[in-house]
This record gives sequence, structure tokens and C-alpha cells, in this order.
Amino acid sequence: MEYKEFLKTKQIKNVATGFECKEFNPKLFEWQQKISRWGLKKGKCAYFEECGLGKTVQQLEFADKVHKETNMPVLIIAPLAVARQTEKEGAKFGYKVNLCRTQSDVVNGINITNYEMLEHFNPDVFSGIVLDESSILKNYTSKTKSYLVDAFKETPYKLCCTATPSPNDFTELGNHAEFLGIMSRTEMLATFFIHDGGSTKDWRLKGHAKNKFFEWVASWACCLTNPADLGFDGSSYILPKLNVIEHIVKSNNLIDDDGQMRLYANTSLSLAERRQARKDSLAERSKITADIVNSTNEQCLVWCDYNDESALSTQLINGAVEVKGSDTDEHKTSSMLDFSNGKIKCLVSKPKIAGWGMNWQNCHNIIFNGLSDSFEAYYQAIRRCWRFGQQHEVNVHIVTSEAEGAVKQNIERKQADAQKMTAELVKFTKDILKADINSTVRMTENYYAGKQTQIPEWLGGKNSVNCIDSCITEKFALYNGDSCEILKDIPSDSIHYEIYSPPFASLYTYSNSDRDLGNCKSDKEFFEHFEFIAKELYRVLKPGRLMSFHCMNLPTSKERYGYIGIKDFRGELIRLFQKCGFIYHSEVCIWKDPVIAMQRTKALGLLHKQLKKDSAMSRQGIPDYLVTMRKPGINDEPITHTDESFPVNVWQNYASPVWMDINPSDTLQARSCRDEKDEKHICPLQLTVIERGVKLWSHPGDTVLTPFMGIGSEAVKALELGRNAVGIELKSTWYRQAVKNCQGVTASSQMSLFSQSINNEI
Repeated sequence: MEYKEFLKTKQIKNVATGFECKEFNPKLFEWQQKISRWGLKKGKCAYFEECGLGKTVQQLEFADKVHKETNMPVLIIAPLAVARQTEKEGAKFGYKVNLCRTQSDVVNGINITNYEMLEHFNPDVFSGIVLDESSILKNYTSKTKSYLVDAFKETPYKLCCTATPSPNDFTELGNHAEFLGIMSRTEMLATFFIHDGGSTKDWRLKGHAKNKFFEWVASWACCLTNPADLGFDGSSYILPKLNVIEHIVKSNNLIDDDGQMRLYANTSLSLAERRQARKDSLAERSKITADIVNSTNEQCLVWCDYNDESALSTQLINGAVEVKGSDTDEHKTSSMLDFSNGKIKCLVSKPKIAGWGMNWQNCHNIIFNGLSDSFEAYYQAIRRCWRFGQQHEVNVHIVTSEAEGAVKQNIERKQADAQKMTAELVKFTKDILKADINSTVRMTENYYAGKQTQIPEWLGGKNSVNCIDSCITEKFALYNGDSCEILKDIPSDSIHYEIYSPPFASLYTYSNSDRDLGNCKSDKEFFEHFEFIAKELYRVLKPGRLMSFHCMNLPTSKERYGYIGIKDFRGELIRLFQKCGFIYHSEVCIWKDPVIAMQRTKALGLLHKQLKKDSAMSRQGIPDYLVTMRKPGINDEPITHTDESFPVNVWQNYASPVWMDINPSDTLQARSCRDEKDEKHICPLQLTVIERGVKLWSHPGDTVLTPFMGIGSEAVKALELGRNAVGIELKSTWYRQAVKNCQGVTASSQMSLFSQSINNEI
């Protein structure tokens, strides 16, 4: 495969797999028809729409049109009781919805069931699958999520519907993309995210990937808070006022260890302490909850998190009906529907049981008897009543204990995060839907504007290099561009020594460029990309000469790989270079302090507490390696050393298979080269290691090459040791800093020679 063809395979694509539909249910609003048209063209997509915007009728339209296009059954899966509600809603819009519990109930049309009955169906029968309240995909390790992804992997038409993904919970977005067949969660993490190591579960967006990420999400997900987001009249979609009233139960347990009374509750309580605080205030909170409900004749919805709260609230509230986990499906369904129809004054339940999917605009009084830290549960529980179409102000009473701390403030912080993420999604959704495109492609950048730079004579070049920028002197040649292409213009057998630190697969990603080796969706793609460079490194190296690369084996995370372990990255690189013709020459292990590694990465295997829990998961630290490969052939310029330049004791240190004396901080850093959205520059290759390689395996006056120059560590050391340097760097800001660093070395050398000349004259 040619290199430019390979780059096309790295482009992020969301190719439309659906069909064009021009006629829609006339009862749909124009903006709903537009979204439906977009969704059917996509074939596999998500609707992230606020409650009350009519997701139910839109998903019925999707199912209806897919059925008519394929003449095959379509299945909608919804939370308990929502299936019945959807059946009734469908009748209003002229859709015939078949409520079913097993495969034998399925008809050739629109079928709906609840998640609890999922395994009673044959996925192969359906041409389309719709997930109502698809946030059930949030937990990537859950049995339901895994079953849905695997069972409907080959289903041609898929739609996910939920009010909003969890705030900044990118895992949930990844699970949606994986279910839809757009990109695996692992690929999403590798492409857009970075794992800083502070927590084994925390991933964050790379600074340069923010816009690309939201553009990608908006290519398969419509995020909508109001029809006005798409330029339509949104005046009918103004939410009524939300009144949040906080009731705080005084606590007698605000005593410090020294016996002093605290004025405020501890805001950093452990989960066990929080639960105990809730337990201690159970009677007082339940009484306040009951008093609120019993003081009005209006319908009320009471949310609890624990069985004791639910049971006591039901006991104290006149006419309350409790829906708990141990109840039959029939009781849960009938109670929730009776509440919808006004037959029940007060419904008491948990958000995880009844907090998703139901439309309870008939009620505008909500009471939380205690509050958890889950913003998603809080949001969904409120949105059952506070939604477009609600005719009254909605009152939300939050009853908590003083000893629990700032629970409400924590929820409000998460709410702000959610609004920020939703705003980003909406911004990109506007552009994509207005353009009504079929696919979104991240195009390969046009790096080169046609600048031609002559290869310097000391490198033996007669042709020119096509690059972004270059800096050529009598001592160094630095190029800003893609190594895969620039190396092709360097003459064969012209380099005396190569030393560098390549990207560590996707451990660090330095840019959003398709040309960046670190910007790969998988290890397979990384090594396919690297092979283009490896072949050129072999070609330009003189016969019998050496190439050294710095690397480490890579830890795996359960979130990305499904297991905790170590990948043999060093071995995979060796095998790649052997495939390209190199001989495995030597290697040295570079010691690293496991205590520093543990503090930086919080790696489970390095934690001392893991020894007490289960030492079967404990491991040693991961060292660095300097691996050296040799190009076959005779070295026609022997590299000789003298006893003065290489005393025996120095050689014995160099010859040691383990270098214990390398200072990990001995690197070339330059904060000045960072872009605003740049990730921190990583200089993992220590200057002492570079110096030893250059001294041992090259002459003064030889040419040293680094294809991943960064800010110039290898080039700087080569120049300081009297060698010529050739460096290639993709990232412009780092290239410019490397030029400054190399110019600084040559300026210092010239000043040194000038001073020496003056002294000789004196």
C-alpha cells in the first residue's frame, strides 16, 4: 500500500448506511421530520434530546420507516412500564405498536418490549433495533450492555434515544458508538483521550482533540435542547420555573475528634460515613417528607435511595403507593401507569426503578428523601415531571441531613458540567444537520504547500525535500514535516548512526494529525504506520552501522484492553525492524525508580497495599530500554577509540547490561513550545543515554539521524559531540524549538572557538 493510501485508512469516517426517506408522518413537526430524515439516512445513530421533545414519536417514526423499507420486524426496547406508555402514544400518531414479551409474540411491524425480557428474543429476526432510554449502556462492564452490543452487532438499522448522556461521562458516549457499530470504545479512547495515570479509571480529552471529538459525536448523534438549536421556532418549548427547596435536618453528630462542635458538616465524608449520616437522620427526614406531601391535595412524587427510606415514607404518607425492586413487574407497571392517570396521589420509589422514561407531566411536586451524588439519577428523576409540556411551576424539595455535607452543591457542579458538554454537542449538531450531510470525515491535512529545500552537500544530496519548513547549516539539517515522506528524499547509505525515541504506540498522542504515529486507533494500525518509516531508516543507514531506539514495555488498563498486564512493546519493535532487514545487535536495560512510577501512575501492581490484598497482582516496575539494531554489511569506516577517550572503567560501565546511573530528569524540556491546546511535551530519552550511544557508535564528523526530533534532544547531543545532525519533526511548534536549541549549540561552539583563538594569540 502506498503511504497516502494508508493515511486514508486512518481517517475517521461515519459512512451513512441508511436510505433516503421523503414522506413522513404529517403529525410530526417540521424539525422532527428533519431529524427523522437525517437519522434514516445515517441508518445507525442516536437522538440525545431533552425530555418533552418527542423522542417517543421520533423513534416510532424510525421503526415504522425501517419496517416499511425492509419488510421485516423492528424491535423497540424500553424500561418497564414505558413500553405500555409508548404503545398508547403510538396510537395517537397512527402507529400500530405490538407489545410483546417473547419471540412468539413478535409481528412483522413495530414491536416493543422491556429490558427485563431482552433475552427472550432472537436478534437475527429484526432489521432494526431501537433503544429507548439508551443510557442503560453507561456501564461498559454490565451484562446488559455486553449482550446488546453482541446480540445486535449485525442489525442493519439502529437507533439510541436518551435525554442526555451523563455529564462528561465519555465512556457512555463510547458505549453508544460501540453499540451502533461506529467505533469501539477502545478505539475512541485511543483516538481522542489520554490517560494521565492519576487514577486508573480517569480518561480526559486530549487538548488538541476537543473539536475533533465533538465533530465526530455530532456525525452520528443529534443533540438537541430546543428546536431553536436547529433554527426553528422554539417558543413553545420553554420550561416552567423550577423551584428547588432545601430542607436540612440538624445533626447532633458534628463533633470533631477533639470534642469540639463544628459549625459546618464535613464535605469529604467517605461513602460509609455518608450512609451512616443518612441512617441517623432517617426518622427526621421521612417525617419532613411526609409533612410536605400530607399538606397538599396535589399529586406528589417521592424519591428515595434506600429501602428503609422508601418503606418509612410510604408508612407516614397518606395514600402513598410504594414501588420497590422486589415487587412484581405487574405491580410496578400498574402502579406507574395509575400514577400517570391520576389514580394515585403519591408514588414512592427509587430513581433506578422508576426514574427513566416515564412521562409524569400530571405531577409538579417532587421530594427527594435524601440525595445521592449521581447527577444522572437526579436529572432523570426531576425530568419525569419537569419537561416540555408541563403547565405548572415544578417544586423540588431536597431533604438531607446536615451531617452529609454539601450534597446539593456537588449535584449543581455536575449539572454545570453536563450543560457545558451538551452545549458543545449542540454547537456541532447545528452545523451537521443544517448541512444535511451523509458522512463526516476527518480529512488528512495538506501539510505541504510545495516548499522545496535542497539536501545539503555534506549529506550527499542532489535532490530536494518537500516539507513545511527547514533549517540547513553546515552542521545540521532540520526538517518540519512527515518522516515517512522526508526520509524518502535522503540518499541511501548516507547516515552513520540513528538514535531516537519513537512514539510509544498510543500511550502519548502529540497532535490530531493522521500522520502522527501516536494518533492510531489500534496497535495494529500503529505498526502498519511505523513500517513505512522503518523501511526508510534501513535504506538510509550505511551498511554495518547501527540504529538505537529507546522504548519501554507498556502497561495495559482494564478499561481499554479488558485486562491489567504488560504489552511487549519492546519485542514488537524488534520484530518490526527484523522484518525490515535489521539484525538485533544489543540492548541495555535502564533502571527506573518504582516508587516514583507508583506515585505518578498509581499502578495497581506497584501499590504496597496490594501486597496485603493479593500479591498475585503485584509486579516490578517497568524499566526503559535502549535497543540497538545493525544493518547487515561491512562497516567501511571502522569506529575506533583510544584508552584516553574510552578508559577501561568507562567501557565496563557502558558494557553493563543494566545502567543504574541514569538520571530520569536529565532531559531537554521546553515549555515555551507548547500550543494553547497542546499536551505536555514528553522527553523520555535522557541526554546521558543519547551521549553514550553517540560516543560509542559514531565518529566525530559522522552524521546522526533522528526521525522523531521533538524539541531536539538527539540533534543537540550529536552537535555537542562534534557530529552532524539530521532531524525530522512533524509538529511545527516543536520543530521551531528544536531549531532554537540547535542554533544555541552551534553559537556556543563558535564562541568557544573564538575564545580559544584569542587565547592562542595572547
